[in-house]
Parts: sequence; structure tokens; C-alpha cells
Amino acid sequence: MSRPILVLNCGSSSIKYQMIDVDSDAVLAKGMAERIAESEPGNVVHKVDGEEFRLDLDLADHTVALKNIVDLFRANGPDIDQAVAVAHRVVHGGRKFRATTLIDDSVVAAIEETIPLAPLHNPAALQGIRAARALLPSVPQTAIFDTSFFSDLPPEAYSYALPTELAEKLNIRKYGFHGTSHEYVSGLVSEILGKPKLRQIVCHLGNGASVSAIVDGVGVEISMAFTPMSGLVMGTRCGDIDPGIHAYVCQETGMSIAEFSDLCFKRSGVLGMTGKTDMRDVWAEAEAGDAQAKIALDLYMHRLAMYIAGYHAIIGGAEAITFTAGVGENDERIRNGVCDRLACFGIKLNDEIKDIRHIRENTILSTPDSAIAVLVVPTNEELSMARQTAALIS
Repeated sequence: MSRPILVLNCGSSSIKYQMIDVDSDAVLAKGMAERIAESEPGNVVHKVDGEEFRLDLDLADHTVALKNIVDLFRANGPDIDQAVAVAHRVVHGGRKFRATTLIDDSVVAAIEETIPLAPLHNPAALQGIRAARALLPSVPQTAIFDTSFFSDLPPEAYSYALPTELAEKLNIRKYGFHGTSHEYVSGLVSEILGKPKLRQIVCHLGNGASVSAIVDGVGVEISMAFTPMSGLVMGTRCGDIDPGIHAYVCQETGMSIAEFSDLCFKRSGVLGMTGKTDMRDVWAEAEAGDAQAKIALDLYMHRLAMYIAGYHAIIGGAEAITFTAGVGENDERIRNGVCDRLACFGIKLNDEIKDIRHIRENTILSTPDSAIAVLVVPTNEELSMARQTAALIS
């Protein structure tokens, strides 16, 4: 028996997808449409059974892109008409969506209401949802929200020290992001360590980055807060900065609030400090003697270690710290540098494996006598989305 689920992740100018058989966890097909609604010609790359099929064409919008993806499925397999569901990643669920949700017209309308909370992400998700519903009208469709895993944060974690009436009126609170990854990885860590009840910290380090505190499977803190801009230093995002900087920069430069927000989201972080977004390039610059690249790396690790240390205290002592996503899985110098900064907590890494660069499977990096277990667990958000969807529709 096979139960294929199509998983869609729609960005502002791209669609990433996988078709996953949730009975075997097998990836039946995967691909990506790029440069949607851009001046340059776009392309769709479809991979199945080791073969790659490519279309180069103008992709006017997500509907056109998704139609070409469906056509590639129908021409080259697997049979998309056998899909039992379509799962959509939606970055922001606001206050309303606290779990994976079956999509209908009312859900689409409610997601529209969250656009002010995620203006760069939710419009693209909505375009993908509308296109998929039109192209595959008989297939159940679900929305998986990045924010849902952190919807049960305690008040002291989700609240801001703003006037209560204003915060409630404008829905200002910590929502948390990368929830699908944090939930998936933390669940695997509990299995690996054989501890269903576990105090742990998960570091999702990609171009976007976040760190969470999770107690017995429940998220209790998260660095990405009201927007995906806050918390850690990221590839193009600044992370935490003094809010007074917004007013100061706008006053001194004449920038609008929208322009400054765009600067913080797209042209800051590691890119803003070094001109690079790939950490391999930043390391190379630092090794060549570039002082600014070294500062950027040190700031990246300093900020992460600071968050981990704070979460360690909040949850009464972490039993596990896990690295995941692109940087977390592939940059041993970041992992080692952060753990060195946390050595006062009794962390000890295994010298024989700590310098492995690319870790492709679940790995315990710490020694048996380390006070805190340190792991690398590759994330798989698509598989988690497929499983959540299967559980809902069944």
C-alpha cells in the first residue's frame, strides 16, 4: 500500500516540493520552481527515480509554476492523481491556528488576515494554496504552520512589556517559527536518548536560524519571536537589535520604516557584515585575515551561546543540545566554537568525531561523561509535514 502526499513550500519567487509515501517514508519525487514572477525566465526541475526533467519558461505566477509541476508529474511520474493529500507550509498562523488544519474557504480567509504578521511569507503560501486547490480540486489539502508548535508558550515567554491593550489589539506576542523542524528534531532526540521526558535545546541553523527550549515535547521558549527577524544572527537577517536603532537610522538617513525593515531582513546579518551568506566563504575570508569576517563569526557563535545558556537556566538544566539544518549539520567549527563557549556547563565533545564536517545521520557528538548530551540530527521538515497531514486526514 502507498499513501503519497505532495508537500509544498511556496516562497515569494519559488516553490519547493516533495512527494512522500508516508507508509514507507520514501521520497517518490522532488523538485523546485525558481524565479516565479521575475523578469528573468524561470525554470522547473523535477527529479524522480534518479532522473531529472527540466523546463525553462516564463513563470508569471505560482499558478503557472504549479501547473507546470503537475504537468511534469503527469508526464514523468509518479502519478500525482494518486496523491491522498497536499500539505502546504504556512509560516504564520497568528493566534488562530495552533495545529495542522484542513484547508477550506474559511481557512484561506483566516490566513489572509495574518498577512500583516508575515508580509514576506504568507502571501506566497496563499498563492500556492489557491493554485493547488484549483489544479487538484478533489484532493484534501492541509496547512502546516511554523508557529503552531510554539502556540503553548507560557505567558512569561510570549508576552512583551508593552501596554496590554495595544498588544492585544494588534496581536503582538511571541509566535515562534521553524516549529516543524524543532518538533521533528526534538522528537528524534528523545528517541535517540531513550527519554520520552527530556529537557532539551534545539539549534536550527540555516540561512534563517532559531534556537528553542523544549521540555517533555512542549516548546517553552524560541528565539524567533513576533517576526522571523528576531533572535540569532542569520544569513541576511540582523537578529536582535536595540529597537531604538530603527528610529535613529530612519531619522539620520531618511529611510522609511519599510525600507529599514527590508534592510534588516534582506541585507543584514552575515551578509551585511561580510558581503557573504555562505559560511564557507566567511570562514575562508576569516582565515585569509579579514577582521570583519572573524567578528561576524564570533558574533554568530556568541549570540547562539548566549541564548543556549539562558534557555539552560530557564528549563532547569538542559539534558541535550542539538544542532540541525544547513549550518548545524555541516559546519563543525560553528558547533565546536559554541560548545567551547559553553564548556563551563560540563560539555565534553568526543575528539574522534567532533571535527566531522558534514553529518548526514543522527550522531551523538559528546562523550559519555558529558554533563549535557550534544547531538547533530538532520532535520526533515517535509517528512514531518507529510506525517502530520496523514494523521489529520486519517
